[in-house]
Amino acid sequence: MISKAISWSIRNRFIVVVFALGLFVWGIFNMLDNPVDAIPDLSENQIIVFTEWPGRSPQIIEDQVTYPLVSNLQGVARVKDIRASSMFGMSFLYIIFDDNTDVYWARTRVLERLNYAQRLLPEGVVPSLGPDGTGVGHIFWYSLKANNMDLGEQRALQDWYVKLALQTVPGVAEVASFGGFEKQYQLVLDPVKLQYYNVSLTDVVDKVKANNNDVGGRKFEMSDMAYIVRGLGYIKNKEDIENVAVANREGVPVKVRDIGTVQLGGDIRTGIFDDNGNGEVVGGIVVMRYGENADKVIAAVKEKLVSVEKGLPPGVSFKVDYDRSDLIDAAVSNIKWKLVEEMSIVALIVILFLFHWRSAISIIIQIPITIAISFILLNLFGVSSNIMSLTGIALAISVIVDNGIIMSENSYRYLSEYQNQSKS
Repeated sequence: MISKAISWSIRNRFIVVVFALGLFVWGIFNMLDNPVDAIPDLSENQIIVFTEWPGRSPQIIEDQVTYPLVSNLQGVARVKDIRASSMFGMSFLYIIFDDNTDVYWARTRVLERLNYAQRLLPEGVVPSLGPDGTGVGHIFWYSLKANNMDLGEQRALQDWYVKLALQTVPGVAEVASFGGFEKQYQLVLDPVKLQYYNVSLTDVVDKVKANNNDVGGRKFEMSDMAYIVRGLGYIKNKEDIENVAVANREGVPVKVRDIGTVQLGGDIRTGIFDDNGNGEVVGGIVVMRYGENADKVIAAVKEKLVSVEKGLPPGVSFKVDYDRSDLIDAAVSNIKWKLVEEMSIVALIVILFLFHWRSAISIIIQIPITIAISFILLNLFGVSSNIMSLTGIALAISVIVDNGIIMSENSYRYLSEYQNQSKS
């Protein structure tokens, strides 16, 4: 079989050359299209399900949230393992799928089963899927430099302007905010006054929720004009909350300010984000979507930050805390340079040892063609250009030329023996 293939290749050299050039060009296009990253993504094919039930103990979360979800998700197709964690007010499920499972197919199956499992959970508890990222998806960290702005205003700027803008960048799965205070209106009620006015805490909560609403009326016509009747009731400041009536005592309305106070504060925090001991900062973590090109996504995020920075208040700018593109560029550039060095050294050794330029060229030309073809296989199996894959190509260069050297030497040996036999 091998002898027939060799004979056919010798008789059809033009076809072989065209086929090799075609593979080389195809490999170059695949090389340019191959995702670039510093490290390979060896994380498991997992889907995260997050459920929040504030104020409940880990045992209650385990019994009423985590266990029903785990027991119903175990029947999902291609699920290899399910891991769960219950903590104060939160439940996390990590559904591990087979390695060859498409991540978006898996998310669809999990979402279908969650719709069924929703009826088993307590009222108001809604599980949600985590972002479609991986364990190595944290590619870019940034923080806000705003010395003249408090942490609450910085967090509001991050959540309602910067984060929403960066989430539109192609390849970004999520922008997670960190640091600062999440602004909220806080009602501090006096238990003695609640008892005096005979008002329960539930009544206060229901009345405040009901008053934070716009009510639509119907349309009426007058003098050939149509008018829409609306009741505008959305809360705009803490004074609006203070004026909400929660009860009626002998014809006099009991308002929120009569039973407590309203203040503007921050949500409960479990930690802070410190900038090298220089104080707290507010920023975000950009999470890359599964299977994207990290280098291109980071470049797009940086370009978006430049446009977003133009709309920031005076004196506010961005500071880059972590940028994986630096590691990617350094690692890939180093490996590429080593590839060039190895190709040059191998070519020089082949020329010196064979001392025949035609044989040397026939061997050396295998190196770029084989490397280009390897990128076709990398794209086919979904492997990115990273330290491990490029190092493997570098280590295989000696193997690439080894067969060519052996074949050339054997060819010359057989030709020499044939010539000696002919002369004798």
